Amino acid sequence: MKERISHLTKLISLAGVSGYETPVRQALAEAWEPLADEISVSRVGSLHALKRGEGAEPRPLVMLSAHMDGVGLMVTDVKDGFLHITSVGGLDVRILPAQPVIVHGRRELEGMIVQPSERQLPDDLADKPVPMKYLLVETGLPADEVAELVRPGDVVSFAQPPMVLEGDFVCGHSLDNRASVAALTVCLDALQQMRHPWDVAVTATVQEEFNHLGGITSPFTLQPDLAVVIDVTYGVGPGASGFNVYPLESGPALGWGPTVHPALYRRFKELADEMEMPWHKDVLPRLSWTETDNLQLVGKGIPTILLSIPLRYMHTPVEMIAWKDVERTGRLMAQFVAGLPLDYVETMGWDA
Repeated sequence: MKERISHLTKLISLAGVSGYETPVRQALAEAWEPLADEISVSRVGSLHALKRGEGAEPRPLVMLSAHMDGVGLMVTDVKDGFLHITSVGGLDVRILPAQPVIVHGRRELEGMIVQPSERQLPDDLADKPVPMKYLLVETGLPADEVAELVRPGDVVSFAQPPMVLEGDFVCGHSLDNRASVAALTVCLDALQQMRHPWDVAVTATVQEEFNHLGGITSPFTLQPDLAVVIDVTYGVGPGASGFNVYPLESGPALGWGPTVHPALYRRFKELADEMEMPWHKDVLPRLSWTETDNLQLVGKGIPTILLSIPLRYMHTPVEMIAWKDVERTGRLMAQFVAGLPLDYVETMGWDA
């Protein structure tokens, strides 16, 4: 287990802001290469790992997909040695001041997000969150050197180091969605000991936080017969409660709604019960706000289900998950793949 948790903490130690996923993709390719028969990178930067099945060709293909990008920042201006910034993906400005960051300029620079003192801000901002336009990145370098090394458009990533807390709770940035990517690794590892007739394409996709680019283009390239999307959902915590918020350590949430194929929901529910694994029904009345929404629409339509891992403090540098939920999600996917009969698509039907 420690080795698998170390895999996740490595992933959340790396930059990989949406649209700039190269560091995390390279680490994943290295981890997945021994577990797959073929590794490739799509035209837009998504990582594909193919594990061939044992059925007669042409074999059906199931796609297991999680996005690897995370939220971050981008430089908008360089002035007097300070960097002005804007967000890449959804960020709450309240969590930004005092955060350590890496500026990906001509070389990587360590920095800190800073804000003027209260007396230097407009009076109407007293006791209020400081807007992004007043936040700056300080590198400690002289102004002329900063101007040589950094340009508008350079990416800024969080540098909060990961922590493994008591009870194997993992805390750090980009757990949305590298916790799910780690679940894919658990699945691939489990499949080494299982026979499965279907081919399996495991994908780490790009730009979900911005435009679902990988979630649209990868299924178009691979043309799977079925798809499973893995993402995170809101975990119970301070101020977080409701019908779609789930406790950490309570297992994956199985999506139920118009973007989820009911036969796949039914099958995953049955599997989780057979494995005596806790799970939740994740009610999605409209969109899921994950790449499920677009993936299912590709080509002739792809029967798809969403599995979600409970996570606290979403879109912050201190997101938190329970490793137990990552492990369960990976094992559940492996059992699903191993149990797929070759004629499943023809016999699954549609019964909501």
